[in-house]
Amino acid sequence: MNTFIVICKDKENSLGKRLANRNFHLKYLQTLKENLVMAGPILDDSENPKGSMLVIKFENKTKLEEFLKKDPYAKVNLFETVEIELFKRVF
Repeated sequence: MNTFIVICKDKENSLGKRLANRNFHLKYLQTLKENLVMAGPILDDSENPKGSMLVIKFENKTKLEEFLKKDPYAKVNLFETVEIELFKRVF
């Protein structure tokens, strides 16, 4: 099992779309159980969400990408960018 960091940046002026789909997104992430190490929003200067950050365990990047495509946020085209990086936990 590999660990990945996923950084998603929202499209401009999309806070309403994010908030309208938040509960669906959270339920979807709960399906990962212990494979979800950490998740939360990236905040702007006013402490409003402007993106998401996940630390997540998956067999490989391809399977992770398949999972991310089915996320409710992805289905409503919330993100401007999605970055996926392999991560090694030291602490």
